[in-house]
Amino acid sequence: MAPETLKNLRDELRRELTENILPFWMEKTLDETNGGFIGEMSNDLTVKPDAPKSLVVTTRILWTFSAAARILRDGRYLGMAERALDFLKTRFADPEYGGYFWWLDSRGEPLETDKKIYGQVFTVYALAQHHRTTGRKESLDAARSLSGLIEEKALDREGVGYHDFCGRDWSLLGNFALGDGEIPAEKTMNTHLHVLEAYTNLYRVSPSEKLARRLRMLIEIHLDRILDVRTGHLNLFFDREWKALTDEVSYGHDIEGSWLLCEAADLLGDPGLSDRARDTAVRMAGAVLADGVDPDGGMIYHANPRGVVDPNKHWWPQAEAVVGFLNAWQIGGDPRFLDASLNAWRFIQKKLIDRRHGEWFWSVTRDGRVNAHEPKVSPWKCPYHNGRMCMEVIERVDRLEKEG
Repeated sequence: MAPETLKNLRDELRRELTENILPFWMEKTLDETNGGFIGEMSNDLTVKPDAPKSLVVTTRILWTFSAAARILRDGRYLGMAERALDFLKTRFADPEYGGYFWWLDSRGEPLETDKKIYGQVFTVYALAQHHRTTGRKESLDAARSLSGLIEEKALDREGVGYHDFCGRDWSLLGNFALGDGEIPAEKTMNTHLHVLEAYTNLYRVSPSEKLARRLRMLIEIHLDRILDVRTGHLNLFFDREWKALTDEVSYGHDIEGSWLLCEAADLLGDPGLSDRARDTAVRMAGAVLADGVDPDGGMIYHANPRGVVDPNKHWWPQAEAVVGFLNAWQIGGDPRFLDASLNAWRFIQKKLIDRRHGEWFWSVTRDGRVNAHEPKVSPWKCPYHNGRMCMEVIERVDRLEKEG
């Protein structure tokens, strides 16, 4: 039954991508007054006109629509990618110190000029994807130049890994929290996961020995320092020596990290490292399935050894669950993981897709009621997780089909 099941899943996700997610962003999120994209929209599509514009959202739109143009072979999506790229270059780029501003105000003027490494690496990720789609040398040059700045300014040369926060001039700022609900820390799982993701994408289009060393370092940091070997979950916040500062678990990051580790290790072409990453991915997926997934197929958000911290079911962990559990099934063939991937998609269909206004709800309660006060578009809500889920599954099933 697996081949037919996978084909159906691929076809459903292609429709979700092309008939809901991508059209929503193309039709409802353009800022025709100030350029780029709107900063915030409520669940009922009311636009907040003075909301700031986020580097993370702009680069994730650039990545999503660049990838969609390549995978779907549809040039219509390049227009959105080019719009994001133009706004990135003309408004977010720092002409004095290099790198990209974290936030702009609603008119597109610098609002927060710090160089949060999380935002810088998403820019690398997006620029590399734009080059992969278009072959445009300027995008690759910009991605390489930015990765060079990150290496020069944010690499921890006395320890291992990367510092999280730099000022506009790239001076180190110490401990800050990236967003609401996070704690100040010298190093974080979240930033390192996305450095890994970005460097994987850059290595794919521009391999080098130096980048290979960095990718290996990042994989080993996740396996040896970020992963809690006792539980199979990723720790979240650390001091400079990688001592964990909390025992909270983010199930969405666990399942996302499981397949991103495999992607990076497989791209490096080291069989031993790939085997280790795959074994770890299966263990991580098993821990998430046992601890974080309800019988309805939905994944709760955060927990710790004392119980559930946030029982809500946010949009992005559900999207990552579809990919991460599918990846675990592909590695070992355990039918539990294929069932978990399919169940996550069914949960999304039943509870998270907004059939009235389009796109997905931010979250639902544990018993499935929509949290209607949360935004449809925000500095963190964009088409990256759900769009990537659709495209990742399309490509995986296409490869399996070709392999017979």
